[in-house]
Amino acid sequence: MSLPALGYIGIGLMGRPMTLRLLAAGYKVAVWNRSRDKLEAVVAKGAVAKNSPAEVARAADIVMMCVTDQHSVKEVLFGKGGVAEGAAEGKIVIDFSSIAPSAARECAAKLSAVEMGYIDAPVSGGTVGAEQGTLAIMAGGKPEHIEFVRPLVAELASRFTRMGDSGAGQVTKLANQVIVASLFPVIAEALRLAEAAGVDATKIPEALLGGFADSKPLQVFGPRMASRNYEPALGTVNVMLKDLLNAVAVAEEGGVPLPMARAAVERFRLLVAEGKGEMEPSAFIDLLASGR
Repeated sequence: MSLPALGYIGIGLMGRPMTLRLLAAGYKVAVWNRSRDKLEAVVAKGAVAKNSPAEVARAADIVMMCVTDQHSVKEVLFGKGGVAEGAAEGKIVIDFSSIAPSAARECAAKLSAVEMGYIDAPVSGGTVGAEQGTLAIMAGGKPEHIEFVRPLVAELASRFTRMGDSGAGQVTKLANQVIVASLFPVIAEALRLAEAAGVDATKIPEALLGGFADSKPLQVFGPRMASRNYEPALGTVNVMLKDLLNAVAVAEEGGVPLPMARAAVERFRLLVAEGKGEMEPSAFIDLLASGR
């Protein structure tokens, strides 16, 4: 059985390692990115650069994308030279971007009108998970579309779960982000407490490994916080804040208070005000070290 032709739009922190994994697995991948220089690494491994999202859609049976926000998603899909211009019956878009659930439902409806399927499939696991193919992907969309792409997604993720109809994947990602975003300032507080008391904070993640306080964020970001080594950035404050604000908006619609998430929003906003929006959230420990 021949492999489907693929497209990938958005060759950034997540798109680059995901595309490289697909190329290594033997898939043909057409690619597009707004900044063309970011295509060099994947083109060197066999990807074919295209001049627009529409060209990617014409070349691919399945179009994947991972872009910054819902404005970018809508522009890539429906703007001039967008994916919808390359539409054909039966083609499927897998959107790994993190956007509002309502935006995902709108995209699904508009693509359905041009006979394309749409799966909202935000990811968790960061760049490390993307490189290792161990992402957790939560999906919303039609069951038959999700089952069709499952073999492909297996190259990228250790877990691919259909959560419901369009938008359900995004709701699940928001639940994920409420947990993760709330952990960042808490981990920073724990490590700063250790430092202030004269304990080697770099040993805290190892000491807590396997205990009730353990978590992937602690193991991945704890050492980076303790050593003040945040480069290269594993995600950004701006993106996490965007997801938190989407979560708060959904919560307001449902009458859910979200006190912890709202507290995290204010801490993230403080980092942005300090000019640290493009840094990873490990920078929380800097705020605490300065007495804030």
